[in-house]
Amino acid sequence: MANLSLQQKLKDRQIILASGSPRRQALLTDLGLPYRIELKPVEELFPDHLPPKEAAEYLAKLKANAFDHLKDSEILITGDTVVAIDQLILGKPKDKEEAIKMLELLSGRKHQVISSVFLKSNQKSCCFSAMTQVNFKSLTSVEIEFYVNTFKPFDKAGAYGIQEWIGQIGITGIEGSYYTVLGLPIHLLYKNLLQF
Repeated sequence: MANLSLQQKLKDRQIILASGSPRRQALLTDLGLPYRIELKPVEELFPDHLPPKEAAEYLAKLKANAFDHLKDSEILITGDTVVAIDQLILGKPKDKEEAIKMLELLSGRKHQVISSVFLKSNQKSCCFSAMTQVNFKSLTSVEIEFYVNTFKPFDKAGAYGIQEWIGQIGITGIEGSYYTVLGLPIHLLYKNLLQF
């Protein structure tokens, strides 16, 4: 069984991706698996005392728990990404001012991006996470303002997308997987789906 390709192993299963993120959708498409998107509204709140990794896992599980009726052939994939600096979790900015404050906080410093994934079927479930450290150069107020005004990163944890302009001009290095920062640790998803 271990020698079967992922596509062969999952040929009788239907994959559901519970994510509106175009980045997660593109990464799953690149994995070569057919899937459908199904979204259920969830209030993305977590207990304040949780450290970043546990917060990301809590949110991924919360999204999975919104699906209480899966068919026997279905595998659900949910995910969540948090950005943390000095254990302070930066969510999605509410507005332009908050986005600017977040980027000012990240400017010239290292921070962590944690992406968690929850897999669920009628038979079992599992949760896993990956963490990548990201280094930003010192950003000028002009750079920050231009990025926020042009790219409106209000749907992104930490107020930035690594694949966008700010990542191209501002990120000086990463330790860990680039795909974790994009929002889906695809190497771990592949491994866990093979074992699922």
